[in-house]
Amino acid sequence: MSIKMADDTKFVLWLLLLLLGVSSSCFGSDLDVQCLKTVQQSVIDPYGILKSSWIFDNSTVGFICRFTGVECWHPDENRVLALRLSNLGLQGQFPRGLKNCTSMSGLDLSSNNFSGPIPSDISLQAPFLTSLDLSYNSFSGAIPLLMYNMSFLNTLNLQHNQLSGSIPGQFTLISRLTSFNVADNQLSGPIPPALQNYSSANFAGNQGLCGSPLEDCGSRSKWRLMMRLHRINDESSIGAAAGFVMGFVVAFYFPHLFVFSQRLHPYVFRM
Repeated sequence: MSIKMADDTKFVLWLLLLLLGVSSSCFGSDLDVQCLKTVQQSVIDPYGILKSSWIFDNSTVGFICRFTGVECWHPDENRVLALRLSNLGLQGQFPRGLKNCTSMSGLDLSSNNFSGPIPSDISLQAPFLTSLDLSYNSFSGAIPLLMYNMSFLNTLNLQHNQLSGSIPGQFTLISRLTSFNVADNQLSGPIPPALQNYSSANFAGNQGLCGSPLEDCGSRSKWRLMMRLHRINDESSIGAAAGFVMGFVVAFYFPHLFVFSQRLHPYVFRM
């Protein structure tokens, strides 16, 4: 009798787990579909690539896996693994709705015309990313500080944008990071120690950045000071020369304006 009850309990538990798994899968699939709908609506698609490919009037399992740029965990499951939207001519702000792609691990928006800031809460919108490529766009503003919470990141490429400010020192906390590139931006300040093992090419094109593998920050500051003093000296020299020329011209054409004194007896010096 007890054996039969134990078997019944195991069966009920197995059934509950099965139902929970199916429910979770369906719920996740619905969210992923909503994710893609919001992404499509939030970007400008001048060539109609997403409009023509992302057709949502379909209820078959895995239909989103056939969308341009969409990779799924399994072809028969509406769960987004990655969005590969590189070089599609897309424009506008950073896409919205990504938080509904709950199991997405890769996002590639490179070589488009996106602009504006990278969302400060990107670590909440896409917490499980292992690869993020935003290179060759026109994103501006600071690199979000909370990016360091994206603890699964292996690859981060922010090359060739208009990002400014410093590289957050907290990036040292992204322990899995193996590829990092911020070249050709408007960044400044010291490179965090944990990122100094990357090639100088990964930081090139940022006139304000310093520290290994670029020029030492002390040398950079000294060079800037010398250039500033040199510029001031040049400006002073130009001013002095201009004053001398002006004085000579006035003295030559208006000699009566110049009065010299010798033993307190004024007289006019005439040319």
